[in-house]
Amino acid sequence: MIDMQPTKFHDESRQGEALKGQSEPNAHVSKYFYIESYGCAMNFADSEVVASILRKVGMGITQDFTHADLIFINTCAVREKAETTVRKRLTEFRKLKKTKPGLLIGVLGCMAERLKSKFLEEEKLVDIVVGPDAYRSLPALIKEAESGQKGVDVLLSREETYGDISPIRLNSNGVTAFVSIMRGCNNMCSFCVVPFTRGRERSRDADSVIRECTELFENGYREVTLLGQNVDSYQWYDAAINKTVSFANLLEKVALISPLLRVRFSTSHPKDITDEVLFTIRKYDNICNYIHLPVQSGSTRLLQLMNRTYTREWYISKVDRIREIIPDCGLSTDTISGFCTETEEDHQETLSLFDYCKYDLAYMYYYSERPGTLAARRFEDDVPLEVKKRRLSEVIEKNRKYSLLSMQKEVGRTLRVLVEANSRKDKNQWAGRCDSNKMVVFEKDGIIQKGDYADVLITDCTAGTLIGKVVHKEKAMAV
Repeated sequence: MIDMQPTKFHDESRQGEALKGQSEPNAHVSKYFYIESYGCAMNFADSEVVASILRKVGMGITQDFTHADLIFINTCAVREKAETTVRKRLTEFRKLKKTKPGLLIGVLGCMAERLKSKFLEEEKLVDIVVGPDAYRSLPALIKEAESGQKGVDVLLSREETYGDISPIRLNSNGVTAFVSIMRGCNNMCSFCVVPFTRGRERSRDADSVIRECTELFENGYREVTLLGQNVDSYQWYDAAINKTVSFANLLEKVALISPLLRVRFSTSHPKDITDEVLFTIRKYDNICNYIHLPVQSGSTRLLQLMNRTYTREWYISKVDRIREIIPDCGLSTDTISGFCTETEEDHQETLSLFDYCKYDLAYMYYYSERPGTLAARRFEDDVPLEVKKRRLSEVIEKNRKYSLLSMQKEVGRTLRVLVEANSRKDKNQWAGRCDSNKMVVFEKDGIIQKGDYADVLITDCTAGTLIGKVVHKEKAMAV
């Protein structure tokens, strides 16, 4: 799972209404809520589902938590640091409640299921606790909390996909969007808490996915990222045609919505990604040549302890196959340094795998034991913290080397870029990503607008950004 920075969500299309409601009561809005999310892209998508559910019962969104009647934190339980950050934020919100007695505070998502008793009883930090499969119950739980009861629902489901809910796009740039295609995970990686907090794997029906992507395109969005803990295991039986829709089939269906709609996906599992998926990517120009393929460790011994169900050699063969079928494919990964019993030899195998794969990007962490996981029950967390940090820094340095080389190879090439927003550092520049997911910035010319495609000649780069100039423009309009 790809980790992302915590984001404070608000719906830009509704922002004026929320702000208006703070100074002039709006008869159409009963209460205002604020959502702050931590963790992976799936949490971001879940927050958009929650916003839709609450808006349907007359609640409004605010970007200022001091004006909210309800504050929600959508949590991540993958790493200890996230839990520490969330607990700190809950303490801050609790202080606000002392000056605003009617304020309700809720915890949503993965951490809610695991720490419900601590949050509710021991630390008394929250009024509402809702797991990732119980968001439909939020309106009823809010009423319970308003009456002085604690609102709790952390039951996991084998059916819930929220496929019928149209998410409200929060903090959206109006160009790119996440679309969840499945929930849960059947892979029992020994280090991972996700199967216990998100439940068993189930796929969303393909028709609802296509409908959501189509609506996004019609509303001006030009890129969708299909989300799942393991997208390659997606499968949905279509009774109308008596056929099972695979992930490759779904990719094709989304790509056919329009050649102007870019398609990305995350995350793939090395044991499940197929040639059918790779050939589908190659077939359609609007399916981006970029794959996130987490390896976690370069050591077969550790991969077995992690229950990743593949070897170093298997992983390398998958990378070779990707580059054989899609030569220019961008490749990123996840790694964990200092997993239980990791030796210096194991660590060196991870470093040598970076030398072989030469990743464009990597998400790198040191091991953080999560209570309830298989690793916590079976193995001792025996690698000293200082060793974990030292090994992690060596992996980061290795990745920095290959990330820079990857960027330097693009200098002199002309790349198709989808303009997403102003550059963070210079409002006179546009920023967007190319097909292989590299960020590109270039000077505005008064013609190109957000949501347009531009052919950009790359003239320079840093380790994280390509710099260029426009050589051709094409409006990203429906055809």
